[in-house]
Amino acid sequence: MEAERLKVLGKAIEALDPGEFHFSRIYGADWNELYVGDKVKLGREFMNLVRQGHFAQVTDPGRKQAGGRVYLKAR
Repeated sequence: MEAERLKVLGKAIEALDPGEFHFSRIYGADWNELYVGDKVKLGREFMNLVRQGHFAQVTDPGRKQAGGRVYLKAR
């Protein structure tokens, strides 16, 4: 994932209240304009970054809801 996109995602995560969220919520308005394959690719990249600890306050509880993986932002 590009460095600029990582920076944008980091700021979007910081702005979130603690709790559950979907990747599409922090990606931004362009999410709905992406092809399904691009959404899958970006979602997988984000999941791997979360699992590697790139976003320290975010964890992957390992479940999906409403068509997408759920992430958890800590307090």
